[in-house]
Amino acid sequence: MDGSVEKKIQQSLAHINSQNKTVPSIGIILGSGLGDFADSLNQAVKIPTAQIPHYPVSTVSGHSGKLVFGKLNNVSLLAVQGRTHYYEGYQISDVAYVVRLMARLGVKLLFVTNAAGGVNRAFKPGDLMLITDHINFLFRNPLMGKVVNSESRWTDMYDAYDNHFSRVIEQVALELKIPLKKGVLFSSTGPTYETAAEIRMARSFGADAVSMSTIPEVLVARANNIKVVGISCITNMATGLSPIKLAHEDVTEIARQVKLKFQNLVAKSIDVIGGELLVEK
Repeated sequence: MDGSVEKKIQQSLAHINSQNKTVPSIGIILGSGLGDFADSLNQAVKIPTAQIPHYPVSTVSGHSGKLVFGKLNNVSLLAVQGRTHYYEGYQISDVAYVVRLMARLGVKLLFVTNAAGGVNRAFKPGDLMLITDHINFLFRNPLMGKVVNSESRWTDMYDAYDNHFSRVIEQVALELKIPLKKGVLFSSTGPTYETAAEIRMARSFGADAVSMSTIPEVLVARANNIKVVGISCITNMATGLSPIKLAHEDVTEIARQVKLKFQNLVAKSIDVIGGELLVEK
């Protein structure tokens, strides 16, 4: 990423900062059908991403395209309604552009969420899965090229999904009596769903769920020393594990059906994690 891209980042930030003065400590990227969580924030400032210079706008149904700044209790948040996907035709660096903005805005922890297909046969549609690790089958990395200011060149992916804060989420799930699975996320480019043979391969590699997103955001977050936690909403069983044909509309519908469970878990987790981040300052 060269100086011209750095200039683009500064122009994007100038537009954002002209409308919002809150410094978010936590950023959350909301997956397909999960965007309603942003509507629960107090003192919300909503900025359409289409108005932000150089911002790669999402073109996918279920991703409304807004940055929402606000508060959840005493925790300042930036919620992203509208993820950018590699399969939309963007460069891989564009997919993680919002995380580079988050790093400059002061975000200390990134909460990634997505709709995913279940590979683990013990899963079922409607389950929530805590992401413990990932397998990058996008075969692309947004950190390639010139090093962006403040980012590490050789980013260690040990503890990519923060062990301590992941345990916090597990404890919150127990307290709320919300069943929570754990597993490894496998991401491929899409937009086609995986074949049955590809799912067998992913399972043999150790995957528990498959998606078409998330990993580029995590890579850039870790390069900026932003801690990461993640939850996948299992919206369907992957190809070959169910007789039902896959459709994006069904994915977003299942996500909407579990949104209350999802929102309760995320909100309480952010409340606890945000309190710890405040203590760390």
